[in-house]
Amino acid sequence: MLPRVKSVSYLDGYRLKLRFTNKTEGIIDFRQKIVGRGGVFKPLEDIEFFKQVVVDPVSGTLIWPNDVDFCPDVLYELAMNNATSVAQGTNQTLTVLQPQRTST
Repeated sequence: MLPRVKSVSYLDGYRLKLRFTNKTEGIIDFRQKIVGRGGVFKPLEDIEFFKQVVVDPVSGTLIWPNDVDFCPDVLYELAMNNATSVAQGTNQTLTVLQPQRTST
């Protein structure tokens, strides 16, 4: 079983910073997962609604007020893909961040 989400912080746009139970952190941009998909994802297009994300302590995943959630294994894989990795601090906590993409 992959690590579960321990905490989430809103950054900007559709980007969230997730901290996992194995002390790794990652940033996920949800724009492509939400915008234009319609259905249950339509409310998440509203940034104020999107910001209402919380961690479900039982399942260890993200959840929104309309009960939309993502598989925690998928979240971990997304956070770790295309990441740069740097061990920080004396306890060697691993921080993994996706590179920021610039629009042209």
